[in-house]
Formats: sequence, C-alpha cells, structure tokens
Amino acid sequence: MAEENRAMGGFRFGVIGINHNHIYGQVRAMLRAGGEPVGFFAPEDDLAAEFSKAFPQIPRVDDRQRILEDRSIALVVSSIVPGDRAALGIEVMRHGKDFLVDKPGMLTLSELAEVRKVQAETGRIFSILYSEHFETRSTVKAGELVRAGAIGQVVNTVGLGPHRIRKPDRPDWFFRTDRNGGPLADIASHQCEQFLFFADTLEVEVLSATVGNRANPDLPDFQDFGDLHLRAPGVTGYIRVDWYTPDGLPTWGDGRLTILGTEGYIELRKYVDIDGHPGTDHLLLVDRKGVHRIDCSGVELPFGHQLAADIRDRTETAMTQAHCFKAMELALAAQEMAERNARVSR
Repeated sequence: MAEENRAMGGFRFGVIGINHNHIYGQVRAMLRAGGEPVGFFAPEDDLAAEFSKAFPQIPRVDDRQRILEDRSIALVVSSIVPGDRAALGIEVMRHGKDFLVDKPGMLTLSELAEVRKVQAETGRIFSILYSEHFETRSTVKAGELVRAGAIGQVVNTVGLGPHRIRKPDRPDWFFRTDRNGGPLADIASHQCEQFLFFADTLEVEVLSATVGNRANPDLPDFQDFGDLHLRAPGVTGYIRVDWYTPDGLPTWGDGRLTILGTEGYIELRKYVDIDGHPGTDHLLLVDRKGVHRIDCSGVELPFGHQLAADIRDRTETAMTQAHCFKAMELALAAQEMAERNARVSR
C-alpha cells in the first residue's frame, strides 16, 4: 500500500498526462526527492516518444487505471490538458493518492470549489507546482532574503510574465479558453502565488483585471494579454502577462519580479538579463549599504524534498493547501472579472 511505502521513507509515483512540457520539471523534481517512478500513461504517441527519450527508466502503460489502482503508488504527477486537470485530480484523490499538477490546476471557480470539497473529504494532497517560484533559484533566494528582513516590510510587488507564442508548435487546445484558460487563469497563477508568498497573507482581493487579444486576430478565442491588481493588508501588487515576446530574445520570456520593501528592494531577472550578464536567475538587491548582485546558482530547490516529506508525514511544508488553492482562486477570479469587463465594454 502507499502508506506502507511512505513508512519506509520513500514514495512511488506514476504519471498521467504529459501535454505540457512542464511535466519534465515536475518529474525531475520528484526524482531529485528520491521518488521511484512506476509508469506513465499518455495516449499521444509523439509526446510519449519524447517523454520516454528523456526518462527511459519510466515504462509506458496502456491504461491509466493501472496507475490509479496500483496501491503502492502514493503520488500521481500530471500536466494533462488544463481543462481535464480538476477532474483527474478528483479521480486521483478518490483513489487514495496525492496529486501534483502543473498550473493552472483548474479553469473555473466551480471546478476549484469541487476540488476543495474532495480534498477536504479525502485528506489527500492536491499540489500545484508553481514553477516560477518553486523551480526558480532566484525566487527561492529572494524568499530567504525577505524573510531575513533584507528589505524591511514588503509593501508592493510587480510580477511580469511575458511568453513567446510559437504558434506553429502549439496544439489546438492551447488556443481555446475552454481547454487552456485565459492568460490570467494560466500564466498569472504563478504571479498570484508569489504575491501570496511575499505578502505573507491569504487575505488578498482582486481590485481590477483586464484581458484582450491585440496581436492575434486569426485566433478569435485566444487572449494574448492580461493584467491585474491585487491588494492585501499593507501590500499591493501589479501583474502583467502576455504572449508578445519577440523572436530576438534568446529565451522564451523575460520573466521578472520586483519586491519593494520599506528599507530596499529586490529585482529578479529570472530567465535572461538583457543587460548582457550570462545565464539565468539574476537577483539584484538594493539596500542602505548599496547595490548587490547575488549569485543564485548554488541555491537549493527544496520543493520536491518538502513534498516528499509531506506525502510521508501528512504535513504541509512544501506549501499549505490553503495557499495552493488561494493562488488559483485569485487567478480565476481575475480571469472572470476581466472577461466580464470585456463584455461590458463591447
């Protein structure tokens, strides 16, 4: 049984659904944490071939029920099409297993309500790997600095999530809001989670939100821009996400986060420094003593090991369940608000 496996100090996991490339980071995080992969299910032969090349030690199974009904498996990892994630997560939890999914964990507030209900009933873990925090060394380091008081009290954050669209490479579901969600439900869930983390509160409301399609008239159901404004006691935040990253940038997007405190500020240039410094995870700290560029290359990524401990000990060290769900609640509420505003303005 899964409980017996956890008692021995390890955990076995299976994979169901590999439709987004984030699955590779999810699986690697579980492997780093000592997880033993049992098998993966994917109906798409092309995706399965790529996955098997990256993880030849994980056998492909022909029926996802083999993973769901394997009592030795403690965790199911997934990046299935977003429109199917809530239903799969519910099925996994009702099979007595924990669930680690890519963002967005669900596409509507009603799906979120049902996931919350089943999670409370089953006591299983429903975790979303918000990779722009948990798989990004500069964000982890910024968290350490903020907790240590490096910039005083946090009063504002600005999170930017630009992405390259790569139209020819995307599957059809990617451009459908009913299958992939809009940019606030999808991309901005990263930034909503980081706002919760750095504001250190779950008492957050969405003040305003906007979505639109400014550059892709050939995709009438696709939204290529979104922004929103958040407020918590003593802290505000602005988030902007888009699909406008130009081909001249040497990576998929210039993701940034600025954290303003009463005694300084931190800027993260997560994936590229357009000033010319090589590599990723650029962290700039400005405080009363000067300007500091901090090397994050040696920062450990604790999420996988923490989640493994949570699976074993039934704790919440990687991320509380309330925090996980609140980030999606804010992103989904912002998406719905933005779409209502767009209908009114027509």
